[in-house]
Amino acid sequence: MAEVKTNAVRIVETHGVEYTLHSYPCKEPLDGVTVAEKLGADVSRVFKTLVTQGKSGAYFVFVIPAAMELDLKKAARSVGEKAVAMIPVKDINKVTGYVRGGCSPIGMKKPYTTRIDASAKEKPTIYVSAGRLGQQMELNPADLAAITPASFDDLTA
Repeated sequence: MAEVKTNAVRIVETHGVEYTLHSYPCKEPLDGVTVAEKLGADVSRVFKTLVTQGKSGAYFVFVIPAAMELDLKKAARSVGEKAVAMIPVKDINKVTGYVRGGCSPIGMKKPYTTRIDASAKEKPTIYVSAGRLGQQMELNPADLAAITPASFDDLTA
């Protein structure tokens, strides 16, 4: 039976970006450190996708190392907001089209302003969600920035 491609995978392929799809058994959302262990990957190369809402009401996407915490002040500054706050878990699907634990920075319902932590630029490849639980895609951070589109900034505490 053929694997059904996620929106994120289709978009990466449409852009002709080189990527590797990694799957692991997963029935519920896992933290990024556990995902790295399941993949046998260096945890500093596994990134999580966080969605916030600014004081203006606009949504913003931040892609940061899985073991790190988003610095909300740095995040707000990077997108020109006075403040940003994490969206409630119950709103993830409504805002992004993805489920908690399977939220990819690629292919959300709408194009949101996206920032990737600057530490990604030092890595040959990083892992981000491929758009469903139990799937990560490994790709070059510059390619991720080009297709998202995103810019790099210092985002972690």
